[in-house]
Amino acid sequence: MTSRLNRLAVALLATALTTLGLTVANPAPASAAMTICYNTSQAGSYASVANQAATIWNNATVNLTLTANCGSNLRIYRITGGGSYAVRTSLGNGRVYIDTQQAAQYSVLRIMTHEIGHILGLPDNYNGNCSLLMSGGSAGTSCTNPYPSSAEASRVSSLFAGTFSTTDRSADIFRDSWPSTLTPVS
Repeated sequence: MTSRLNRLAVALLATALTTLGLTVANPAPASAAMTICYNTSQAGSYASVANQAATIWNNATVNLTLTANCGSNLRIYRITGGGSYAVRTSLGNGRVYIDTQQAAQYSVLRIMTHEIGHILGLPDNYNGNCSLLMSGGSAGTSCTNPYPSSAEASRVSSLFAGTFSTTDRSADIFRDSWPSTLTPVS
């Protein structure tokens, strides 16, 4: 019981510090999950897609749990025009904007999972490979894969375990190339 309370206290402290905009390495053991609360109040019809994307990340990682509407580490917005993009204020914190015009052309679940990937610490990888989530729109409109590769999921797990070296980038903006100017890899 004491071990469980200690893990809970450490997780709560890490979440509180993250909420304040501080990037911290999660001092909890790898088996303890860090919780990121996401808010879909501005996501409109994409709220259910955000829930699906959160489930994908929860299943792909070992020490991270995205939970709906328990706070606002991550805010998700539905916009029209300007392109889908993510603004990471610190690891696990930021905003995701899903453009309805792009979502009409590309898989909205792939876009959502990709943009959340930025909040979780992943950079873009525009190589046109549909099996890599972070290749984004470069894989073309026919690519509907919303799942991170094992390497992408492993990197996120490492970041949240504090075992992957990273520097704080307090306001990274990821403006994706949806649509892409690259030719998809077959």
